[in-house]
Order: sequence, then structure tokens, then C-alpha cells
Amino acid sequence: MSRISKNVILVLLTLTSSAFLLFQLYYYKHYLSAKNGSGLSKSKESRIGFDGTQWRAVKKFIMLTSSQNVPVFLIDPLILELINKNFEQVKNTSHASSTSECKFFCVPRDFTTFALQYQLWKNEEGWFRLAENMGFQCLKVESKDPRLDWIDSLSGTEIPLHYICKLTSHAIHLVVFHERSGNYLWHGHLRLKGHIDRKFVPFRKLQFGRYPGAFDRPELQQITVDGLDVLIPKDPMHFLEEIPHSRFIECRYKEARAFFQHYLDDNTVEAMTFQKRAKELLQLAAKTLKKLGVRFWLSSGTCLGWYRQCSIIPYSKDVDLGIFIQDYKSDIISAFQDAGLPLKHKFGKVEDSLELSFQGKDDVKLDIFFFYEETDHMWNGGTQAKTGKKFKYLFPKFTLCWTEFVDTKFRVPCETIEYIEANYGSSCPSRLCCNC
Repeated sequence: MSRISKNVILVLLTLTSSAFLLFQLYYYKHYLSAKNGSGLSKSKESRIGFDGTQWRAVKKFIMLTSSQNVPVFLIDPLILELINKNFEQVKNTSHASSTSECKFFCVPRDFTTFALQYQLWKNEEGWFRLAENMGFQCLKVESKDPRLDWIDSLSGTEIPLHYICKLTSHAIHLVVFHERSGNYLWHGHLRLKGHIDRKFVPFRKLQFGRYPGAFDRPELQQITVDGLDVLIPKDPMHFLEEIPHSRFIECRYKEARAFFQHYLDDNTVEAMTFQKRAKELLQLAAKTLKKLGVRFWLSSGTCLGWYRQCSIIPYSKDVDLGIFIQDYKSDIISAFQDAGLPLKHKFGKVEDSLELSFQGKDDVKLDIFFFYEETDHMWNGGTQAKTGKKFKYLFPKFTLCWTEFVDTKFRVPCETIEYIEANYGSSCPSRLCCNC
């Protein structure tokens, strides 16, 4: 009996010890580790509808960039939109309370998109090596720097445009923004070269990189989202509104060099003075219209000069802009007059063939043509000053893209060649003599 009693006691002690050990493990996992943050991803994963894979990838990416002082900021449209809808709540959320529920980084997705300004990146190679050491598989996409295309000897110099870093089944898309002359940010086209594995990630699902893009330089702020400290644009709604209209097209520098080899540039004092005044007038007009919130684009001879020779045509005597009539504002005339540009002519009416002309310095004139949209075309009107006779000029429908011209970010028609040919005929874009 004594031997049986000893065995029973031994078994009871073993069971009790095991139960106590299991209780300790449970307590550590669900209470202490949650308090320290290390058990956060598991607790999030257990929630129905949440996917911890994305959250863990984002957390590791933020740890990576923070350790290297790389100031990345979130530009993912879906997450920014969620943040914007709950902006006041997010701003007032403490770090501790934000870990109770995963609302933003736990939706099952293939990508999360961040960006950085390249000039602030001090140790690109070290960052790349550390990313791979942390388990990321990274792909780097480079292409030639378009800012150097005007300098023949430097054209072809490559710069990084995109990084895609994959951790298990989730990837971080890092869009590299570069500074441009007009104090804005530009990112390049994500073009896959021959050696790149097309199956590395589902590239077609990427939301940035289908074409180059241009954005205002965003002011950033730090917030805490799902327990993670991230930088976002201070005005997320403005950034979101820019995305669908961000497409950027370069001036055709190679063709411009060829044009000037065939037709010598006019370097007379008169031509250079006009180009200087026209540049100042364009920049003043851009500043004035931006304050009003009015979209506009380079039109007529100014658009032709950008497209054909990447500069202002020296023998034209005015600057031409286009505005959609639906963007017209009643205080546009007073705004230009306040900017030092008195009204010279006003032709037509808002509902029919409106055209405004403002007087700049040294007889350089600013002409603004208003465009009207029909079912299958657009048009702008013209009025003969002496007779009052009206004309209607037809254009195929077009969309607007950004470009850089005279060190400033401007819009131009994306379908540029069709737009110019509607204005001047099919032979004009490659010829010197056009009625512009």
C-alpha cells in the first residue's frame, strides 16, 4: 500500500507541476508578452478577418528603415483612405490603445506602399544588405535619370526608381521620389528589364509605377496605426486627390537637340529677352491660378515650343494657356490684376467662346483660351478683334498630364501630338515655320 501511495503522490505532483507550468506559459503569452508588444501579431492573427502576415511585414520594414534613419512615409491609397476617414480618431489614439484592434495593416493584400525622398537617403547599399539579412527578398528597379537628358554627355546615368521587398507572402513597394527643378517630387516608371523574374510579385497589382508621376512636396506627420509609428502626408486627402492625376511626361530632349541641329537657336538679345519675360509671365500665371485652385495647361504656341524644342519659341510674342470652362471662376480677372497683369482684352462670354488676354512686361501678352466639351470633341472660340467675327476651333478629346517646363511643373495635354495637329496641322510639330 505504501508503494502505491508513493506512486500516486508522485503522479499527482507531476500533474500539478505540469499544470502550473502550462499556466505560466499561458499567462506569459497572453498577458505579459501582449504588454510588451511581442505577442501582438499572434493576438491580431487570431481575430477573424485579420491577416497578421501584412502587419508583420510592415512592422519589420519600419524597424529596418528606422534603424537606418530612412524617413519613409506611407502612400498606400487604400490605407491612407481608411486613415483619412478616421483621421481625428487616429490623431488622438495613443500607442497603447492602438494595439487593441488591427484596423489598417491587417487586411489581406499583396502589397503595402511606402515612399521616400531619395536625397534624404544616406546609406542605400547598407540598407539593402540589412533588408536581406532580416529576411526580405528585395528587387531594385533602376532607369536613366531624365533630369540629365538635356546634357548629352550625362544622359543614360541610372538612378533607383522602385524597390520591392518581399517577406513571405507580403511585399513592400517602396517608391523612390526625386526632386525636380520646380520644387516638386517625381517618381519614375516601373519598367521590368529582361533579367527580372516576372513572377516575383504580381506586378500588375502595383498602384504606383504604371507611368511616371509628379506630386507636390508633402508635409509629413507621424501617427500611430495598429501599434506602429508611421509617417503620412499631413493632408492625406490632398495626396489621394493627386494620385489619379499624377501622370508625368517628359519633354523630348533628344528630339529637341535634333531640332536645334537642323534649325539654329535664336540667341539674339531680343529673343533671349522675350524668353526671359515669357518665363517670368508663365511662372506668375501658374502661381496666380494655383492660388485660385484653377486647372490649366500649356496651349497653342507655348505647348508647341515645349513639345518641339523644350523651350519657349523666341519669335512668338505671347504666352498661351488653356482652361476648361467648368473651372472658370468669377474672380480670375481681379486675381491677375492684383498680380500686376491688367486685362487687355476680353472676348466672348462664359457660356460661349470666352477668351481673356492680360498684359505682361515689355509687351509680352498672356492669352487664356477657355475650352468647352461636347459629346465627342472639345472646342475653344476665337473672336476677330476688328470685325467681332467668331470662330470655333475643334480638338479631339484629351486628358491632362504633368511636365516640367522653364523650371516649373505645368500641365500639358497627354495626347500632345493630336492636340498640336488640331491647332497647327500635321506637319507643324517637326517644322520651324508654324503660325504660332
